[in-house]
Amino acid sequence: MQRAPFTPVLPFLCILFLFLLMAPWCRSAESTADVPADAALKEDIRRQILGGEAAKPPDEEYRIGHRDIIHVSIYGEGSMAAGEGIQPESGIAGGQGPSGTAGAGFIRGRDRGIEVRIDGRASLRHIGDVSVVGMTLTQLADYLKKLYSTIYDNPVVTVTLVQSNSQQYTVMGQVATPGLYHLDFPLTIVRAVARAGGFTEWAKNQITVIRQQEAGGQTFKFDYGDFLKGKDLEKNIIIAPGDVIVVH
Repeated sequence: MQRAPFTPVLPFLCILFLFLLMAPWCRSAESTADVPADAALKEDIRRQILGGEAAKPPDEEYRIGHRDIIHVSIYGEGSMAAGEGIQPESGIAGGQGPSGTAGAGFIRGRDRGIEVRIDGRASLRHIGDVSVVGMTLTQLADYLKKLYSTIYDNPVVTVTLVQSNSQQYTVMGQVATPGLYHLDFPLTIVRAVARAGGFTEWAKNQITVIRQQEAGGQTFKFDYGDFLKGKDLEKNIIIAPGDVIVVH
């Protein structure tokens, strides 16, 4: 019996499914000049949909940091990355374990976009280096639209966060895998300890969180034993970028 010719439909459907599955995690923004619905209209409709739940403010928009990976494109023109994508670093020091720890100098996603350099700038086609650190994705899209308007007629600019490398936290002390971790999603103290492999056999289950981003610094105490008993559950706070978690 003659075998039917191979068709790449199934692999294509698998790739499409993975893309749709991962798409919600991607953050992007177009220039506000290219979006007909302004911020006031969006907030009004959000309140109509959520009703009483709308009292909780939405999360603050992400601000670009050093060594983040971004993608900038113009409709009809494609990517505005200057030159070829940078290949990921290799070697043990640059590796990343299954727990999500980052080795010295490791930058994830370098081959998929534009790296924000340590000087806070990114290199783009036609306009060269631009300062981007501290901007939201929307602000950067607005900024680039004005710059690219000197080259293109009414360009539609989209800025996407490919990989957040600037938001990190540190876990030290009596955990299985201490180290520097990327803050890719909201984490509580308990989840951060679990991500670091959990307590060692010598741990006393006492945790101190040192928050350096606050003026003058701030510390939080957390007792895992009390947490298991249902006490002081509010002390299981959300980890912030730059936090140092010390497990005693």
